[in-house]
Amino acid sequence: MPVFGFTLSFALTHRLAVALALALAAGAAVCVYRAARREPVWGTLGALGLVCVAGALAAGTGQATSFFLPSLLLHAVMAVVSAVMLLLGWPPMGVVVGLITKEGTGWRRCRVRRRAFTKGNLVVFAGNLKMLAIQIPLFLSGQTVALGAVDVLGPIAIALSALLGWRVYRRVLGGHRCDRHDRMTVVTDPVVRREPLPGGDRRGRGARFADTATACAGEVHLEGPAGEHLVPAAAHRPVHRAPDAPTPAVE
Repeated sequence: MPVFGFTLSFALTHRLAVALALALAAGAAVCVYRAARREPVWGTLGALGLVCVAGALAAGTGQATSFFLPSLLLHAVMAVVSAVMLLLGWPPMGVVVGLITKEGTGWRRCRVRRRAFTKGNLVVFAGNLKMLAIQIPLFLSGQTVALGAVDVLGPIAIALSALLGWRVYRRVLGGHRCDRHDRMTVVTDPVVRREPLPGGDRRGRGARFADTATACAGEVHLEGPAGEHLVPAAAHRPVHRAPDAPTPAVE
């Protein structure tokens, strides 16, 4: 509402003082409305504080485009942080979903989900870059009304990119299912049984074994320091592999 009020009033009057006054009045009216309905106002107060900072920048520089500088810097910081987190293997979409579902960082233990979150987050990242590519030229050219219109439509564009990113995540995930809290445990787990196969020494490190449990489809088999296999403790259906048939003796 403050951005819309600022943009509309400046487009009609081209007077910075009037636009700033209407923007602050709109922000204060939203705070009063939420307080009257006994709704949380901390988010609204934070937005009003951001509007005050933007108004101070615009009043100090005398340029109406400076009102949108905090929003522009916020989008730039989000783009940089998203790029760094994607490079480090921590897609922000996965972090947000983990916080909402109270899963934490359990999704990182599954390679399939980690890859799906990364691809979905690339869509959101592309939308953020597109917003910056539109806002920066408008800011540098001093087109206040066009910049305000883009800023008003910004939340809608971000929401659409997030929805598209979630659809990409679901598509990449496909029919994959794994326990939310896959943990790597040694084969001493009671759901895992190892049987020696013919042709291997039972006591040697070179013995061959048939595992009666397999890991999640999105995980890899690991080997511990004592030569034991590491498999997820999630409840997967055991897959039995019959031992090789013995070769008949030839007299």
